[in-house]
Amino acid sequence: MYAIVESGGKQFKVEEGQTITVEKLPVEVGQTVLLDKVFLIQNNGQLKIGTPYVEGAVVKAVVESHGKDKKIIVFKYKAKKNYHKKQGHRQPFTKLKIETIQG
Repeated sequence: MYAIVESGGKQFKVEEGQTITVEKLPVEVGQTVLLDKVFLIQNNGQLKIGTPYVEGAVVKAVVESHGKDKKIIVFKYKAKKNYHKKQGHRQPFTKLKIETIQG
């Protein structure tokens, strides 16, 4: 059984027991998150496809941790103008463990 859900503007294929990394959510560690934007559910060969979302479908997940991703370097440069600017960025994330898929 799997589902395709949306969180933070991105789509994820999730299964029960799986751990996923999504954009940071304003939820404390250990709390339950309900992902209700479910595009598709596959259960024992039966496929439910939403338009755009499957009605009544919910994926329950527990917040495992929060953190920051690897640093990426943003480097701006203009040739022959003595202009260069270096900047780093670390994207915050939330780690979710999928518990149940209902729908």
